[in-house]
Amino acid sequence: MKWLKRLGIVVFVLVLLMGAVPFFLSVEDYRPQIEQLLSERIKEPVRLKSLRLAGLPLPHLIIEGVEIGKADVKVGRIKVTPDLLSLLGDIKVIRSVDVSGLLINQNALDRMPLWVASDPKAKPAGFTVLVRSISLDNAMLKLEKTTFGPFDALVSISSNGQPERADITARDGKFKLAIKPAGEKFNIEIQAKDWRLPGGPPIHFTELQVKGVATPEGANLAEIKAKLYGGTIEGQMTLGWKKGLQLKGDYAVSNVELRELVPMFSPKTQVSGRLTAKPVFSANAPNAEQLKNTLKLDTPFDIRDGVLQGIDIQKAASSLFTRDSGGQTRFDTLSGHFAMDRGTQRMTSLKVSSGSLAADGNVTIAPNKALSGRINAQVSVAGVAAAKVPLNISGTVDSPLALPTGATVTGAAIGTAILPGIGTAIGAKAGNWVEGLFGGGKNK
Repeated sequence: MKWLKRLGIVVFVLVLLMGAVPFFLSVEDYRPQIEQLLSERIKEPVRLKSLRLAGLPLPHLIIEGVEIGKADVKVGRIKVTPDLLSLLGDIKVIRSVDVSGLLINQNALDRMPLWVASDPKAKPAGFTVLVRSISLDNAMLKLEKTTFGPFDALVSISSNGQPERADITARDGKFKLAIKPAGEKFNIEIQAKDWRLPGGPPIHFTELQVKGVATPEGANLAEIKAKLYGGTIEGQMTLGWKKGLQLKGDYAVSNVELRELVPMFSPKTQVSGRLTAKPVFSANAPNAEQLKNTLKLDTPFDIRDGVLQGIDIQKAASSLFTRDSGGQTRFDTLSGHFAMDRGTQRMTSLKVSSGSLAADGNVTIAPNKALSGRINAQVSVAGVAAAKVPLNISGTVDSPLALPTGATVTGAAIGTAILPGIGTAIGAKAGNWVEGLFGGGKNK
């Protein structure tokens, strides 16, 4: 067993030497030269607060307080662990680069392609640096209107310098992203639970699963499954970013409750009910900010057991001589066809059914949220259906109005004067017939 004791003594001595190395070597004197070298390489000011060597558990370099640009990138601490023997050869191997407290803002993300681009005027280094793994701890992306993180990430790199796998995990465990190379493409898999979108409307997903393939020019997300607001969504979507941004896809939406979802897109719009739809959508824009302005969407829809706040169609159809149509419309079904093109929304073939109320018509919402259109409402009293009353839709999404047409009001007034009560309905029907005879009853 003497050899075992001798080996133990050797290991002990090596550990002592590695622990003592930092006391004899100082890299702080090289900090200005390193800052200058990095600044010239990426053409941005780079500042390092401190550099130091550590010997245990393996010799490594610690960099603290990194800033790039106008604090567009901040790093609390970077630990670089090299393979010591490789430093003597032409291929310098870095076992790991561990980054803690990374913060990147939108300005840095926009300029990063320029940082990593090759410089044709740069002199060759004469050696190759190979990094085997990169880890991020407590990282954050601070975008223009939202923040993603904090999250952890781990990138594994093969011996030939190609990435083997990248994993990104939110620190609360609600979001996971895995990226695996597959030839010239990358397989993408996302899993999320009890998670909200970090950008755009904060849609809350009970569960989300996404599988797809990405390339330098775009991504094809062929399998999207989600549970949200008591319902489900399944579909596929493709994204392109070679020249601007391109988006297209289709979904099957089933029994999604709208009460909490709709206000995220239109804060003052209140509607409840369970939505079933099959939207097909596309968009093409120079950047993400303009993407929503070019969105095209087309779908049939059906909403069950809901309430539309802000307008009472039954009251508007029954009270012909008042301009007050405020309130709410309860419905068993609200169905039709919805289309959006560059901000203009059109709902055609609308049908509303709710006990004594039946209505049909078309409504248009302009990009400025102004409403226009026509709804024909019919209210049954004691099981007897009254005449259809055409209602002009106006106002805005926040303050809608449903008012009887001029001919309907005139006819109702004449009917009331001749025969109060019953004459109102007869006169309204006559007014509607006269308006249609001369073309005024056509839907807008």
